[in-house]
Amino acid sequence: MRDISIIPLGAHPRDVLLIELKHGIERVLPVECTIHEIPLDIETAFDSSRRQYHSTLILAHLLQQTDLTAGRLLGITPFDLFVPVLTFVFGQAQVNNRTAVFSTFRLHNEFYGLPQSQEILAMRTLKEAVHELGHTYGLRHCQGRPCVMNSSTYVEDIDLKPPDFCLPCRTHLQSVL
Repeated sequence: MRDISIIPLGAHPRDVLLIELKHGIERVLPVECTIHEIPLDIETAFDSSRRQYHSTLILAHLLQQTDLTAGRLLGITPFDLFVPVLTFVFGQAQVNNRTAVFSTFRLHNEFYGLPQSQEILAMRTLKEAVHELGHTYGLRHCQGRPCVMNSSTYVEDIDLKPPDFCLPCRTHLQSVL
């Protein structure tokens, strides 16, 4: 189970960002990533009153992908995500399971009124993807050390953490991989 299927959800065509994400994940984790463009209808996860997508429902849709039975499934979407108790989430994963999803919606500088930066977007995207994948390998939020598994409430939290794991988290990963 060392492979990861990156699944664009919504308007994420196979573009430079996805290719950079694939290679970035492969640099951080000892895995092989493949981009799978599969028709996955996530409209049932849309909450019109919030104008956001319920990430837990998207995870359930991903889990039903029986064609991609091996490895982890990582959904990436340009749509804003939420869980009912929070205003938004950058992403969500099933701890010790095979599915994760994250959104680029709030990772763009433009969302915060700042100039566009593909470099910043690519780094934030990698950090969020690796963070959510870390949860699928059983990692919880890391406390007190610079680590990609540090919790991110704000985009500034993402910017401050490294794109890699601290030594204890890396040790855990090596034991499960």
